[in-house]
Amino acid sequence: MAIKRVNWPQGRIVFLEHTSNVLKGNALGDPHVRKLAVWLPPQYDEASSAKQGRRFPVLFDLVGFTGSGLAHLNWKPFDENIPERIARITYEGRMGPTIVVFPDCFTALGGNQYINSSAIGDYADYLTQELIPFVDREFRTLASREHRGCFGKSSGGYGAIIHGMQYAKHWGAVASHSGDAYFDFVCMNDWPRTLTELTKHRTKRRVNGAYDVLKEERKATLGKDDGRVKNFLEHMWNKEKPSDDEGHALMIIAMAASYDADPKAPLGFRLPFNLETGELIKERWNAWLKHDPIHLVTKYRDNLKSLKAVYVDCGWRDQYGIHFGSRILSKRMKEAGIKHVYEEFDDTHSGIDYRIETSLPILYKALKP
Repeated sequence: MAIKRVNWPQGRIVFLEHTSNVLKGNALGDPHVRKLAVWLPPQYDEASSAKQGRRFPVLFDLVGFTGSGLAHLNWKPFDENIPERIARITYEGRMGPTIVVFPDCFTALGGNQYINSSAIGDYADYLTQELIPFVDREFRTLASREHRGCFGKSSGGYGAIIHGMQYAKHWGAVASHSGDAYFDFVCMNDWPRTLTELTKHRTKRRVNGAYDVLKEERKATLGKDDGRVKNFLEHMWNKEKPSDDEGHALMIIAMAASYDADPKAPLGFRLPFNLETGELIKERWNAWLKHDPIHLVTKYRDNLKSLKAVYVDCGWRDQYGIHFGSRILSKRMKEAGIKHVYEEFDDTHSGIDYRIETSLPILYKALKP
């Protein structure tokens, strides 16, 4: 929906530089000095608030794959960026004043899943052990988990629900928009075209003619890169405009590096499929399933129950089929007695930033003083 811009208090954005010890020396060689953007509501700078030392709840925005928190600050034609949208619903009284943090968790693999991985970096620790205390020191926050939440979409939505499960001592409420779930259904479907894309980067290129499957698959050591993933990544890092298939292959590789890191393997992670035949390597796939939210509800039931609000939604036309995983996640939480809000809406996976107008007021109500 096109938004007609009107004048209401916009708050302000502060840019900080944070030097991370957690990300220093990460396997990808990504920067450990990162910019951090923080949106302060208009009430933060009101004379009475500043004089009284008024403190505010905090929300962390976890962006999806290929994104960075800074991207959510970009100007948008006929629409609002995230801070503008939050400023408007705050002005309309749909939620109260809240500090919103926009971390930069981008990596050379296009992003991460906000978990710790020796192949990518310890981004869960980066958020919980470094950025949370850093923000609490720099701003007038209500510095406790009862007044702190996180939200995100896609990989960011996955990160939000996983943090609610595994890091509940840091978060009081979470919201997952179209977050990855039900890997058997959602992620497995992307592997055939990923394997086809990787074939283009075999060390020995394919030629027409006879093909000895047994001989060729011996070269593609089960679960380990035989050189094609390395070649693909170097190709991507030197390409100006990746194709859609290349972008999806990069996403699947980033997930492999997140879910099945192995410092002893080439590139530091394992792959769940035979590179030549496409056969599933069950042991490796099981490593993925250990990170699937639908399998973690029972294990982290007490943590989820301790949250003051859990919000999940998904479009019922999501092109990745994530609505099926979202339904199972909601079903499992309901069976476990975990209070939550689950909603669906008539849209796809794309262009759904407007859904925060539903989730953030719920989080604010749970986190407000």
